[in-house]
Amino acid sequence: MKDYGTLSQAINKLKIEEGYEHDFNFMDEEIELKSKKEKFGVEEFEVDKVLRFEGMSNPDDNAILYAITTTNGRKGILIDGYGISGGQISKALMKKLDLKEQRSIN
Repeated sequence: MKDYGTLSQAINKLKIEEGYEHDFNFMDEEIELKSKKEKFGVEEFEVDKVLRFEGMSNPDDNAILYAITTTNGRKGILIDGYGISGGQISKALMKKLDLKEQRSIN
């Protein structure tokens, strides 16, 4: 398992070393790539990696970093400040990003 270090180090490694160049945002039922004015439903992307970071001094510093590839080949990251239960997203999107599914957590 690769050591990604801190959240900022992981972002840099994913972007520079692994080609996850884009930044995705949550929408209600999809994710969005604002820079390209594209939106992707749950069937239009895969979660390649899930990295979890916990703040040592403050529980509010928790973050989950997702490495995502879309069906049209866009690779990028999505950062959730506290976990998928914290935002207002659809059940389908929540299931797609669920950490308990058959996906390893680094």
